[in-house]
Amino acid sequence: MDTTTPSPLLLDQQLCFALYSTSLAMNKLYRSVLTPLGLTYPQYLVMMVLWEGDELTVSDIGQRLFLDSATLTPLLKRLEAGELVSRQRSASDERQVIIRLTDAGRSLRQQAEAIPPAVFCAAGCSLDELKQLKASLEALRGQLSQATGDL
Repeated sequence: MDTTTPSPLLLDQQLCFALYSTSLAMNKLYRSVLTPLGLTYPQYLVMMVLWEGDELTVSDIGQRLFLDSATLTPLLKRLEAGELVSRQRSASDERQVIIRLTDAGRSLRQQAEAIPPAVFCAAGCSLDELKQLKASLEALRGQLSQATGDL
């Protein structure tokens, strides 16, 4: 075996592991800042989509978050049980479920506004560095999606 050429199977050489371990660290950070709001990270993502535009279908939310309805439905049920959203069948198409923020869901937005600055501080990067990193990750997601025919 040639010891001068690094093995392509070294863990520290893997982009996927760098992304995975960074995702774990990011989830741990978000867990700490979201616990006071009573939200999990996926629930927070749903709430952000609804704070951008209320009264969306499950499929609209799923497209925005790259999630299928089987993944979203339990999240939405928990948010409904927490009285942050309501779910109602569409009058024009009973196959569609409309998700609406409740008053409590709308008011939670004010508390959530402290989360992005906390994450920014924890990242320890400049705003330009974070913007570039985000753009690079979005481009990578697009390339990977195109290669697999997903998203």
